[in-house]
Amino acid sequence: MHLYALTLQKASTINHAIHGNFSGSKQQEIVISRGKIIELLRPDPNTGKVFPLLAMEMFGVIRDLIAFRLTGGAKDYVVVGSDSGRIVILEYMPSKNTFERIHQETFGKSGCRRIVPGQYLAVDPKGRAIMIGAVEKQKLVYILNRDAAARLTISSPLEAHKSHTLVYHTVGVDVGFENPMFACLEMDYEDADSDPTGEAVHTTQQTLTFYELDLGLNHVVRKYSEPLEEHGNFLIPVPGGSDGPSGVLVCSENYITYKNFGDQPDIRMPIPRRKYDLDDPERGMIFVCSATHKTKSMFFFLVQTEQGDIFKVTMEIDEDMVTEIRMKYFDTVPVAAAMCVLKTGFLFNASEFGNHYLYQIAHLGDDDDEPEFSSAMELEEGTTFFFTPRGLKNLVLVDEMESLAPVMSCQIADLANEDTPQLYAACGRGPRSSMRVLRHGLEVSEMAVSELPGNPNAVWTVKTQSQDEFDSYIVVSFINATLVLSIGETVEEVTDSGFLGTTPTLSCSQLGEEALLQVYTDGIRHIRADKRVNEWKTPGKKTIVKCAVNERQVVIALTGGEIVYFEMDPSGQLNEYTERKEMSSDYASPARHARVTVYCGDGHGGLESESGRLGGLFLNIGLSNGVLLRTVLDLVTGDLSDTRTRYLGSKAVKLFKVRMHGSDAVLAMSSRSWLSYSYQSRFHLTPLSYETLEYASSFSSEQCPEGIVAISANTLRILALEKLGAVFNQVATPLQYTPRKFVIHPQSNNLVHHRKRSQCFH
Repeated sequence: MHLYALTLQKASTINHAIHGNFSGSKQQEIVISRGKIIELLRPDPNTGKVFPLLAMEMFGVIRDLIAFRLTGGAKDYVVVGSDSGRIVILEYMPSKNTFERIHQETFGKSGCRRIVPGQYLAVDPKGRAIMIGAVEKQKLVYILNRDAAARLTISSPLEAHKSHTLVYHTVGVDVGFENPMFACLEMDYEDADSDPTGEAVHTTQQTLTFYELDLGLNHVVRKYSEPLEEHGNFLIPVPGGSDGPSGVLVCSENYITYKNFGDQPDIRMPIPRRKYDLDDPERGMIFVCSATHKTKSMFFFLVQTEQGDIFKVTMEIDEDMVTEIRMKYFDTVPVAAAMCVLKTGFLFNASEFGNHYLYQIAHLGDDDDEPEFSSAMELEEGTTFFFTPRGLKNLVLVDEMESLAPVMSCQIADLANEDTPQLYAACGRGPRSSMRVLRHGLEVSEMAVSELPGNPNAVWTVKTQSQDEFDSYIVVSFINATLVLSIGETVEEVTDSGFLGTTPTLSCSQLGEEALLQVYTDGIRHIRADKRVNEWKTPGKKTIVKCAVNERQVVIALTGGEIVYFEMDPSGQLNEYTERKEMSSDYASPARHARVTVYCGDGHGGLESESGRLGGLFLNIGLSNGVLLRTVLDLVTGDLSDTRTRYLGSKAVKLFKVRMHGSDAVLAMSSRSWLSYSYQSRFHLTPLSYETLEYASSFSSEQCPEGIVAISANTLRILALEKLGAVFNQVATPLQYTPRKFVIHPQSNNLVHHRKRSQCFH
């Protein structure tokens, strides 16, 4: 038996975040892990919006992530440390939009075990080797290279084990092209473990240990180890080779210290504290997160305290010797599990708790009035510098990713009387806590809402030329007229479009390269690029009841069940073909059982009911009883198979083709609107959290590249769906303190939640 677990909504917390050029282009991307999910994000450098490109289930716990690039390479690979007992190297393939496993090497048992590597990853900055370490004892080093076909190769593991040793952090040291070096924060507990008196525990010191990979002898040695005065919690590698002095910054309780080999003396300075801080003054202060930014001419570090304060750290260097550490208060943001400084000038903040943020780095803090602290400033031992926190000055918030973490309590109830229950979740920690109401459905952003002179019955968008990036016209059909609006900086009515305005419209679209087509009850209007109009009128008293149009073909259904077919010739003329199909029943026939027949042009001006030229297609069928059918169209025979059904609502289903995330999608309208779309290699059918719509079309403009234009009653609405992939949309009510638990008062439908002081709200 094989069990497969699917959650309603994927985890929203972020455990790790790395950045690089994973697609091989110059675009900066971010890879994050959410427990058992690895996800690729791409921030748009123009808009600052973060677009998820891919999310993949790893079927295991991701314990660490790191990016590396081979020397001279054009793209970054992703190394995954997990509970699988394996080291896995992934490459992102843009053409397939997937991560492909390049290497998977097994070295131990599965599970998060303390002596099986997977907890720590470190990479040589030149991309020559990777160290993967365990919490205790075991470390393995893999050498990376290229084969004759320029494919990535990985060596057998080289051991760097040391028993009775706990590891707190591991980084790769930048030594240029000398033998790769790794630095570890370690503690040898052997003496303390074997001492029955317990005195050795108090004298055991943490050490900073350097491991060298000898590429000539092909083995790893412990090159150097020195005890630390304070207990360190993580390391920051300093650029080396031609980019900097090399070495590491040791972040420990109350201090940050620069260490390197040779004659380099330790440079040590205290961590500044908030002036008038209400926290315990005796409590030690630590840095919890960092990000490094490096260019050809300079580098700096952004380091964050456990209170969320970010400091910009720079170094004074004299002939490859560091003489001074300088530190300046930068800004305060939520405490991060990981921070990434992108070359495009953004700071990605993966918050430990609550929503995640993308900031634009507007200033580097060089020219402000903030005092700069230095290791050269004399201070008494045990004292520190003080600063005053403030609002954002160097960072500008440009995008936000919602996160429920941590969910402290959750209940399901229909307190809003919406027939569908809502999820009520108490989330967060401290002043960033919130009570969130989750509703099943996609969040809809209203870009514009305009009243119309009557109640329309249909709406379309068209381009005047096929190569145009954006739509040119919005065409609105009323019961006795057609309104044409031009799309630009503003939306305005036009009268010279060539469309017939004195009749309702059944369909309008672009035809060929630069022509427009309007189908109305009494005929077809073909509008050429030079505004010449060719019209085809229906024969006798027949009228057009249904139509279907693509770039070169038109099919209309007349009253009486007759189908007429048109096709555009190479000269751009729309020609009617004399052969007509007579259907066995009229289209409006209220038959109890529906039947669908697929027809395809045979290339000679006729219609055939089977075709060997059909692509990989899905057929969506809306029924009058509110059911949506989605079926697969066979590639060869045209047969329909694998039909899936879904009840959408109490009204007959209407279907509209729209564009979402660069792909075709279907908007299905019943008493509620639903979006059927493919996102991150998965099919989604999700309702819209929005009022009832009656007709819609895809909409694209400079301000809204992928939107929807829709009508509801006497209004025209331009909508955007920006949070594809989400199952729920959220409404958040801020809370002052961390919520612990809440109950629902059944008589009043109030929520009463427990915190330091009880609070009741409706």
